Order: sequence, then structure tokens, then C-alpha cells
Amino acid sequence: MGTCFSSSSSSSSSRTRMEDYHYNPALYNYVDEVYQPYAWDLHLQEALSSSSVSSTSEANHYHQLHSHIATRINQEEPKIKPDNKPAEPSKTLCMICMDEKSPTDIFRGTTGCTHHYCTECTARYVTTMIEENIAMIKCPDVDCARLLEPYTCRDIIPGDVFERWDKSLCESLILSSEKVYCPFEDCSAMMVVDDDEQGDEVRETECPSCHRLFCAQCKATWHAGIWCEEFQRSGNARKKKKNSDEEDAMLIQMAKNKQWRRCPSCKFYVEKIDGCIHMRCRCRFHFCYRCGAAWSLTHACHIRSRLLSYGLPGSAYF
Repeated sequence: MGTCFSSSSSSSSSRTRMEDYHYNPALYNYVDEVYQPYAWDLHLQEALSSSSVSSTSEANHYHQLHSHIATRINQEEPKIKPDNKPAEPSKTLCMICMDEKSPTDIFRGTTGCTHHYCTECTARYVTTMIEENIAMIKCPDVDCARLLEPYTCRDIIPGDVFERWDKSLCESLILSSEKVYCPFEDCSAMMVVDDDEQGDEVRETECPSCHRLFCAQCKATWHAGIWCEEFQRSGNARKKKKNSDEEDAMLIQMAKNKQWRRCPSCKFYVEKIDGCIHMRCRCRFHFCYRCGAAWSLTHACHIRSRLLSYGLPGSAYF
């Protein structure tokens, strides 16, 4: 009885020690996931460690098996260890400077457009267009009609350039609308006429700048209860008209003295500060600043022709 008890106790103690020494759940899970070819050997290891080991020869065989698997794992691990280094992002070609740029340097503010330009080139392009008084700026691609939205370009262009763009957009929207100006000499604010749905004419108007009332029809101070025709015959109207005519005459004389040119389309006075004679008015009409004619690719005004006839280099004057 004592011998049987001692044998059972020794077997149980030996099995416990071998389980503690050989069974590693973390190692097993890692190997079973990564090293599939050795899964069968590991399952055999688990089966052997959970069973009764009654002889020394079996224990030695188990030690050899564990050592063999550990050696093979150490040999194969450097070969199949995954590379955790992040892949470099692909670069995009800017169609203006023709340089490859990272995705963070590419401008993506054109809605529905597939063309790619770097932020630096886009900023220079937008600034150039605004300096040429072009309010509706489209994609730089000649065949693309998609427009650039101002709010998407606000962070890439200087603040004063953005304000000029915003002002140009407002002016372009009202160029085609009927406009009136405040008749008071110390104000002259511009307003857009907005007739009501019944089609009635707008008469009584408050200037949003100086907050004084005037008549939008006869362009004079507000005359409550008096028709425009009657008010025009009054002394106030004649005085107002006289002052207006005098101001117009002064402007025309100044334009003649400074040799300003009038746009053939909208009749605005245009002053050329520098550059060539090819002018683009705020109404988008192209004309020659020298002769005032509409501009074309083959345009050569009589002044340039006269210079060339005298053998002078016409290009130096244009």
C-alpha cells in the first residue's frame, strides 16, 4: 500500500513539475498563429504534458522535442517577422511646376475637378487672376470649366488679395443689374435696384450708407407727395441737375487731360497705369487702349501702323 501511494504521489508531482516547466500558453498561441507548420508538434506537446509521465525516458524525449521546436522557431522568426515600418505615401505630379508633391501639398479646393496642382502654384495662379480683375477664377486647365471657390483659397493667399477678390465678386454680380447712386454729394454710395414682385417702380429709397432718403426714379432728394415730373420742374431739381452736370463736365475734362480711355462696352473710364495696350475692362470687354477699338488677336491700331511706317520699333511703345 505504501509503495502504491508513493508511486502515485511521485507520478503526480512529476507531472505537475513538467506542466509548469513545459506548458507556456503565450508561446503556444503565438506559434499556433504564426508558425502553422509546427502546430501539430505543439498539440502533441500539450497532450504529452497533460498526461501522466511515468518513465524517465518519456520525460527525456519530451525535453528533446521542446528544445527542437524552440530552436526551429528562433531560426525562422527573423525571416518571417513582419515589417512594421509605414509605407511612404505616393506623390502627385503638379501640372504647373511639373514637380512631384506629397498629398499634403496638393490643393483640393476645386469641386468636381480631377486636376491636381500644388498649393504654392495654385496660390500664385489665383493671385495673378485677381490682380487682373478676374473674379470668376476657373481651374488652370484650359479645357476645364470648374470654378475655384473663394473660401477654399482663403488660407493660401494673402488677406488683402482675398478681400480684393471678394470685392470683385460683388462687383461682377451687380454689373448686369440696374444700379442707382446716392444723390448726396458727400455720399454717392452705389445701390442695386430690386423691383418688387408686382413690378412697381422703386421710388422712395434709403441710402444704406448715409441713411438719407432719395427718389430712385429721378435721382433726387426724396419728394413725398410730389410726382417726379413736378419735382423736376421745381428749383431744387434744377439746382441738383446743375450741380450734377457741373460734376460730369469736370470728370470729362479730367479724363481728357489725363488721356483716359472709355470702355466701348460699358462706357466706364479706364486709366492705364502700366503694361500693354490690351485692356480688359471690369465688364470683361477687351479693347485697345490706344484707339479704343475692340481687341482681337490680329489687332494693330493705326497708331502702331504709323510708327512702323516711320521705321520705329512699334513694340517698344506697346
